[in-house]
Amino acid sequence: MSASVLFDAPGPKAVVRNRILAVAGALLIAGLLAFSIVRLSDKGHLAPEMWDIFNYSGIRQNIFDGILATLKAFGIAAVGSVALGVLLAVARLSEHKPVRWFATGFIELFRSIPLLITIYAVWAGFLTDYSMWALAVGLTLYNGCVQAEVLRAGVNSVPKGQREAAYALGMSKTQVMVTVLLPQAVRAMLPTIISQLVVTLKDTSLGYIILYPELLNSARLIASNTLVNGQYPYVSTIVVVGVVYVAMCLALSGLATWIEKRGRRAKTGIGTPPAGESALLSGDAGQAAGTAILIQGDSNQIGGPGTGGGA
Repeated sequence: MSASVLFDAPGPKAVVRNRILAVAGALLIAGLLAFSIVRLSDKGHLAPEMWDIFNYSGIRQNIFDGILATLKAFGIAAVGSVALGVLLAVARLSEHKPVRWFATGFIELFRSIPLLITIYAVWAGFLTDYSMWALAVGLTLYNGCVQAEVLRAGVNSVPKGQREAAYALGMSKTQVMVTVLLPQAVRAMLPTIISQLVVTLKDTSLGYIILYPELLNSARLIASNTLVNGQYPYVSTIVVVGVVYVAMCLALSGLATWIEKRGRRAKTGIGTPPAGESALLSGDAGQAAGTAILIQGDSNQIGGPGTGGGA
């Protein structure tokens, strides 16, 4: 039995105890789910009429508009946060103290302020009539600071020998950062960058505080303005909107996985020849090796005993 690095392998008693706890925990969770379903069913939240509202074109259109508004704000915030993160990371790694201090203060400030307060402050103070841009700017400020720390960690993880070799080749500081350090940092930290973008996508739901019609705000309006059997369909609306959020986050995570797999491939710029051409090339290499042996034999004969005797 192979032992883990983090903990010792459990013995027979521990294995039995862990299995009993796992079964008890699973039964407890199943009981809580069953209890919740029974309670919701008794109150009429699981009635077919509560779910039939999504067959209306008006409600589907409201959900589609909310998804589109969410993706708009997310697209602006995603591009802005990555760009701001690159600038702040480079500034924090700068050798100039005022630049480094400014970047450090900026990052620590907006990482410490709650995102909801940042979004509301930007909306109330600067962009009252532009709720989408207020949401996008608030998300950019916070997530840009997080992305800056991620990129800075990626740059610091690059071996120092590569930086020294780049300087030895005569590259400037800008060339070293842009062509050597940042590409490797982005490739190394790409999963973390995409994970933070998933967080950015979910944080668009905070747009309700400034009345931006994103998906969660649209769902709240649908549930609070639709009366079915004397009740408001909050449960069914939350379930549908939650599934939509999960689908969008899974799509973004799938994109991250695809990009990461492509990044692992070697990009040498040399194409791999087909199997037939590879065999021909191998034959040419064998002929070349045979020719080299013949030339070596001829040279040995030229410099052999007869030539030595003449000398």
